[in-house]
Amino acid sequence: MDYLEIAGGVPLIGDIKISGAKNAALPLLAAGLMTSETLTLDNVPNLADTILMEDLLRHHGLDVARDGETVTLAGVADNFDAPYDLVRKMRASILVLGPLLARFGEARVSLPGGCAIGTRPVDLHIRAMQALGAVVELADGYIQARSSKGLKGARVVFPMVSVGATENAMMAAALADGTSELVNVAREPEIIDLANCLNAMGAQITGAGTDTIVIEGVASLGVARHAVVADRIEAGTFAIAAAMTEGDLRLQGALPKHLDALIMVLREAGADIEVGTDYINVRADKRMRSVDIVTDPFPGFPTDLQAQFMAMMCVADGSSRISETIFENRFMHVPELVRMGADIRVDGGLAVVRGRETLTPAPVMATDLRASVSLVLAALATIGTSKVSRIYHLDRGYSQLETKLGNCGAQIIRKSETD
Repeated sequence: MDYLEIAGGVPLIGDIKISGAKNAALPLLAAGLMTSETLTLDNVPNLADTILMEDLLRHHGLDVARDGETVTLAGVADNFDAPYDLVRKMRASILVLGPLLARFGEARVSLPGGCAIGTRPVDLHIRAMQALGAVVELADGYIQARSSKGLKGARVVFPMVSVGATENAMMAAALADGTSELVNVAREPEIIDLANCLNAMGAQITGAGTDTIVIEGVASLGVARHAVVADRIEAGTFAIAAAMTEGDLRLQGALPKHLDALIMVLREAGADIEVGTDYINVRADKRMRSVDIVTDPFPGFPTDLQAQFMAMMCVADGSSRISETIFENRFMHVPELVRMGADIRVDGGLAVVRGRETLTPAPVMATDLRASVSLVLAALATIGTSKVSRIYHLDRGYSQLETKLGNCGAQIIRKSETD
């Protein structure tokens, strides 16, 4: 099993090109099931999760070809069963439910697995499919859905905001008969990116980026080429890394409008940030100040940056209150940060972090994707050598992390337990 050996205490200085967003690429890949024409996606990050989705699409019968960061999807699905062996590895596999159901009238999708960061029920996905006219049953660990006469446009009101359920409903409604109105939907940039791609394929979607999306169903979708939007979470992670190592990083391709909440709190903490249309430059020449945050759906502070921000607060001046409102079990990185000497107290969804001038290098273990990178950041800001294990979590969401950080001065090496 691979691990990272990190000799920290070195400011990160240089340029980093931001990859395409994993959370945008996954639904875009699933959209390849919705057309018999070719869908070409550029800027697709080469990650464990995108590779898993490509394998799932091959299982469904699509021809999938990758050339660097370009993935070409062609052919017609001939298998509507998404089995446990594939789906258990990644929660986002449920995103094939809407496309299969809308295009072929049936789908059998295993209940998904993925990071254990809290309860993320599939009932919102199921309710959306039912509202569009599907008959859905849960049996033997599978979601079994059918719509023998096709899906029908409908008004779908989500009781709570869900990115995945919004994406599934968008894809299903795009091929439904009639008009659909999706209410209380997610507003994340990844939702807009999916709408842009589907519209390029011939869908009629308006309102993406607001809390209500209107979709005029069409009979079929066609050929298209689309570039995946830049990964705001990767960009935010490196922005935090620059601030907490007192470095200077220029994040090429990052979109500042997608990170307003983070940029605001980084400036409040003392970082010097310059933004352009497609870049963010983060500089810091002193220890950061403590700042309170509350995670919220976009445009609020992203839950996917909470662990990284907490790592920075562990070495900030003062005390910080971090409130997690999205996932009830997303403080699993806390015990590992404490192993490095962090002073953190957790009470339900609130963590109080008392910053220390420095942490202590230690062997730590990743528990989920964002927790893993928070430990990398903590190690980078700590003088001495730390070992971060279980980095298969890291490989799910960060492309060429060691190379990108290494080019900016980080002393970070991937090793194997057999070395």
